[in-house]
Amino acid sequence: MNGRLRNVVVVKLGGSVLADEESYRRAGRYLVRRLHQCSRDRFVVVVSAQKGLTDELERLARGITGYPNPRTLDLLWSTGEMRSVALLTLHLEELGVAAVGLNVQETGLRLGGADGGEARIESLSGEIERAFDDHSVVVVPGFFGTLTGGTIVSLGRGGSDLSAVLLAREFDAKRCELIKDVPGYFTEDPEVAPRAEHLPWVSYDTALEMAERGRELVQRVALEAARESSLELVVRGLADALPRTVVSALATREETCVTES
Repeated sequence: MNGRLRNVVVVKLGGSVLADEESYRRAGRYLVRRLHQCSRDRFVVVVSAQKGLTDELERLARGITGYPNPRTLDLLWSTGEMRSVALLTLHLEELGVAAVGLNVQETGLRLGGADGGEARIESLSGEIERAFDDHSVVVVPGFFGTLTGGTIVSLGRGGSDLSAVLLAREFDAKRCELIKDVPGYFTEDPEVAPRAEHLPWVSYDTALEMAERGRELVQRVALEAARESSLELVVRGLADALPRTVVSALATREETCVTES
């Protein structure tokens, strides 16, 4: 898929860091800093719905009918991600960034299988690649793909992680960054163990073992997809000064980029 684009970075912004209006502005400023650090990079930014909105929409649906059709619920849920796409794109435009937001169909994450559960890309539209002709940042909705017929289908809790990993694989991205409300992995849950040590690197297998023990910082299916293709993941927060964790097969030093003079 990726013939011309050599410096694609996929960044996923989770709902936990998109908590309010200021959060979108802060995320926009973060992306501006990244562009200044390496002007050659092009960013696919995968966004989740604002914190709490997916649950709010489900309560709305179940207040109407106790047994909403999964297809209808996915359609309603998708409005949360599309709101995030539009809001972040607006903030980027205000900051002078050449950015564009795409909808679920334009993103083109089309999945095989009867219900999308296999999380296998059957095809990917060329809209993202074409968008880079005129834009440095393309903002897309996470958590959703479409079936072959065009039906919107969700990818399960944490599905934005999976969206980011699948897109990063298809574009042969330099790396896939998953931005959370914690700066990566720790030896223990830092909320209950204040002395927990930060882990600058963990293997895919270790991350999967942690998920099995209930510490699912990254969606398990996304971890398995990353391991399958040896895609390096960087789990971090928005603040540059915070530590981060690289998830990969072998311990590596995170690649840096110096802006061209």
